[in-house]
Amino acid sequence: MKWKWVTQVATPVAMAFMLGACGQGAGTPTASESAAAEAPPEIPVMGPAVPVLALGDSLFAGYGLEPGQSYPARLEAALRARGINAQITNAGVSGDTTAGGLQRLDFALSGMKEPPALAIISLGGNDMLRALPPEQTRQNLDAILTTLTERKVKVVLLGMLSPPNLGADYRKQFDPIYPALAKKHGATLVPFFLQPLIGRPDLLQADNIHPTLPGIDKLVEATVDDVAKAVPKPKG
Repeated sequence: MKWKWVTQVATPVAMAFMLGACGQGAGTPTASESAAAEAPPEIPVMGPAVPVLALGDSLFAGYGLEPGQSYPARLEAALRARGINAQITNAGVSGDTTAGGLQRLDFALSGMKEPPALAIISLGGNDMLRALPPEQTRQNLDAILTTLTERKVKVVLLGMLSPPNLGADYRKQFDPIYPALAKKHGATLVPFFLQPLIGRPDLLQADNIHPTLPGIDKLVEATVDDVAKAVPKPKG
């Protein structure tokens, strides 16, 4: 099952993601997507706030979408609908690599009103786009997770997989990075963040690169359980 979709993902979704991580070519939402973009009903604040840091690239930045339609924003709404008073700080930057994420981690943490109880990490797609050495990607992610675990911040790591066009050797080095680091640092792992978009061009913008709002909602639907379970329970 794993290798079946790995073959499918190269055309168009995996390469689309890697190009999309650079933030090129925004699509125009259709009428049905615009209707789906209507803000969900406001949900009353419940219990103590749970500060969350979302550190990532264009998938977090909400490239090509309206304000409030990014993955972190929709995830926050989904968590609040479950009674979790999540307050997510969106530190998504289009085009960011793992090196860029590591460089701005301290800045992102210091910019929060309270230290995060949870961090959600989605980085590595741009490393693949640039064919950066997988060992470099591993070292950067390891440093990010080390910083967070030293600060007693729980982590949800959104995994990536290498497409076949980069070759078997690259894939052999890249694909084990996320599960190995999740195990090392005790992080919650989502094996492949983009899995819900495979074979679903209807969930991509007109550029066939970035998720539409329905695509974002599919990503949220597929990951909200893992994130909710990772949220630390209030003390006492």
